[in-house]
Amino acid sequence: MISVGAGAAARRARGRKRAPKPIEVQFRTIVSPHQLNSRWGRRIYWLVLVAVLVLFTLAFVFPLYWMATGALKTPEELAQMPPTLFPADPSPEAFFEAWDLFDIGTLLANTAYYSLGGWVVCMAVDVSAAYALSKLRPMFGNVILGMMLATLMIPAMVVLIPLYVTVVDLGLLNNPWALWLPAAANGFNIFLLKRFFDSIPRELIEAAQIDGAGAVRILRSVVLPVSRPILGVVSIFTIVTSFKDFVWPLLVMTDSDKMTISVGLSQTAGAVTQNQVMGGLLITSIPMVIVFFIFQRHIMAGLTAGSIKG
Repeated sequence: MISVGAGAAARRARGRKRAPKPIEVQFRTIVSPHQLNSRWGRRIYWLVLVAVLVLFTLAFVFPLYWMATGALKTPEELAQMPPTLFPADPSPEAFFEAWDLFDIGTLLANTAYYSLGGWVVCMAVDVSAAYALSKLRPMFGNVILGMMLATLMIPAMVVLIPLYVTVVDLGLLNNPWALWLPAAANGFNIFLLKRFFDSIPRELIEAAQIDGAGAVRILRSVVLPVSRPILGVVSIFTIVTSFKDFVWPLLVMTDSDKMTISVGLSQTAGAVTQNQVMGGLLITSIPMVIVFFIFQRHIMAGLTAGSIKG
């Protein structure tokens, strides 16, 4: 009994000796972790981080700051060389003058109407197309999706003339449908929606089918309620794109009472002072800035939603 116990103990000891050593993962970077954790490494790291953040913040925020302070300056101070960073005698009169001279109220109402209508048409087309490609799986669905994505590689200016000729032939000039129909089918939006719909568990769809739900009922009662994050992101992209579009509304909306905000400002900018132009630009930028701050969390959540399955 003693020899058997001793033999078992020896085998266990040999097994422990032959146990593989844990593999140490080494990360090769420009700066080693040891240098980064040192006193000077931490200082340099924070110095570089703060410098990059400040530079990028200035690059994006400074144009807005210059537009806001330019509206508060007089035309003479705005044209002064070298320019001043702060207005010497700030006055908000340029904002009220710009509102009346540009008729910003009418332009904003037109733009909101076009954006809302374009959003409705775009969501109806893109959601239906993405749902069909993801859940109904038609024949040659991957080929169709590839062709849609291939349109993203074509510059918008290439199709501008054929699109304009088509709108003229259909008699849609100065008609909201001239803005809504070209923006309805968007390959990027369809791709985002399809990727999210692919992440919806198949069991939910099968359970609804067992209960007797058809394709439309499944879309309305199952797919759309769980797709609110990506629907919000696509909605924001669609509205912002419609709000800031310039070239296409300039071609198809020629009547002064039907112009969008970007076209209306450009048509009147040559007849007013520079500080009034700055005031009009700042007023028209406020709606989109508000939309961003309200929905900024939904933008990032929707972009990452559906990227990981499981």
